[in-house]
Amino acid sequence: MPFIPHTEDDVSDMLATLGISSVESLFDEIPEDIARADLSGVRSGLSEMAMTRELAERAQRDVAGPCFIGAGCYDHYIPAAVWDLASRGEFLTAYTPYQAEASQGTLQLLYEFQTMMASLTQMDVANASVYDGGSALGEAILMAVRSHRRSKSQKVVVAGAVNPRYLQAASTLVRSQGIELEPAPQSNGVLDPVAFEDESEVVAVVVQQPNFFGNLEPVDEIADWAKKRNARLIASVNPMTLAVLKPPGDWDEDGADIVCGDGQPFGIPMASGGPSFGFLCTKMAYVRQLPGRIVGGTVDSEGKPGYTLTLQAREQHIRRARATSNICTNQGLLVTAATIYMSLMGPQGLRNTAVQCHQNTHELVARLSRIDGVEPTFNSPYFHECALDVGQSAQAMVKQLAAEHGVVAGPALNAVDPELDHSLLVCATEQRTDADMERFVQALRDVKGSS
Repeated sequence: MPFIPHTEDDVSDMLATLGISSVESLFDEIPEDIARADLSGVRSGLSEMAMTRELAERAQRDVAGPCFIGAGCYDHYIPAAVWDLASRGEFLTAYTPYQAEASQGTLQLLYEFQTMMASLTQMDVANASVYDGGSALGEAILMAVRSHRRSKSQKVVVAGAVNPRYLQAASTLVRSQGIELEPAPQSNGVLDPVAFEDESEVVAVVVQQPNFFGNLEPVDEIADWAKKRNARLIASVNPMTLAVLKPPGDWDEDGADIVCGDGQPFGIPMASGGPSFGFLCTKMAYVRQLPGRIVGGTVDSEGKPGYTLTLQAREQHIRRARATSNICTNQGLLVTAATIYMSLMGPQGLRNTAVQCHQNTHELVARLSRIDGVEPTFNSPYFHECALDVGQSAQAMVKQLAAEHGVVAGPALNAVDPELDHSLLVCATEQRTDADMERFVQALRDVKGSS
């Protein structure tokens, strides 16, 4: 819809109707000591032609060479049909279905999305309505605490290396509830077995598989450890890896209680880091603690299949201050793209992609490790990401690789742990060719040589 600015007469008429003298009076409740935006450095308006030219020039600055970034956002191939379909008007402009009379097409899509996610994770039920992997983890922790009323503890153990950005988002969501996130000791990039000796009471355990470093955690042992302490087990997962790795629902004897993660690998562009969408899956026993919307399948009076919103009563727009969650959007467009992606790929396509990512990363690590002074930071088994010790400041090296060779490497891990100042995280998805990997090897060799 075109934007039509208000004229001065329009503004005067509205102010007169409201009975106030100025626009500033609308905001008089904002304290004066709050800094106002300084727009003195903003240039005056450009013509459309000049603006388009400048934006095109700026866009060229983002054009880079092969991308080896992982850490929760991955450069997977997206079939053309995904966004050709997702960009159709009926999907592109559709928003959250708040009422039961939402379109059958939207409800069917969400139903199929939830069915596929529940199948991937081997859990009973999945929802739609989480912003990203970080908020999904926060909601999972709140779910775990709510569902465990008998526990006197508010301590949630973080087992192993969980994505630090997820933990930051989760901490913001749960800290006002008095919930304590306590990291368990790590060894060799995974949970330290000494953690299993901890006898203190905990309400929940969080584990990421594969973890932030790409390493594989001993999830069966962690699941058993949580069960013996009557703690809820929360699994944060990369959904693409579930086409190969054991799903959380099958860990140990009883599996995880809650599964969460970020859906970006399923047809969502990297887009400089977002937006994306999160997902939550759980056992049927905890379904009433699941935030968001749950779509159910049914039949109408004529026996034809139909879909309806089955659970959503705990939403903010229904219960307001008494809501258990303030999640109020299902990231509908991105979930649409992910559903189309999974439908096109099928189980075998997802498996092929995950296997190719795994093989490419192992090949890349093998090649890079032939360079003097480069070796894996840990010697734990890993999936499709690996931390590499490059023997010097990884942060400076990442910048030099991008500026001088057009290779997007990293991220450097000093921001996660100062002791990992010489380490960076590399990932080679199915998009990385032999030539891409060789370019990275030559660029890293040149950078180390110049240093």
